[in-house]
Amino acid sequence: MSAITFIHPDGKSDRVETSGGESAMQAATRHGLDGILAECGGNAMCATCHVYVDEAWLARLPAVADDEDALLDGTAAERLPNSRLSCQIAITPALDGLVLRLPERQV
Repeated sequence: MSAITFIHPDGKSDRVETSGGESAMQAATRHGLDGILAECGGNAMCATCHVYVDEAWLARLPAVADDEDALLDGTAAERLPNSRLSCQIAITPALDGLVLRLPERQV
């Protein structure tokens, strides 16, 4: 098991436990977390699971793929250098403790 901390725009945080092979988006939606809409169900087609990766964790993630990069250009909240789609972040034991910040809005 690994854990992810999601920080809401108001500063409130939620820590969720994840299982192997689960994406950050799947963990968030399974726990009913507000702020991750995931309208496409994790198929990298909508960008409604946009998150900001805490700077301390950014280098531990794989590079952004071309399809994710294109979707990040259309996010409802400002795209930042640490923007990612949470459906594209596969949780592994190496990411135990990952911190993701939720944007003000997803649509």
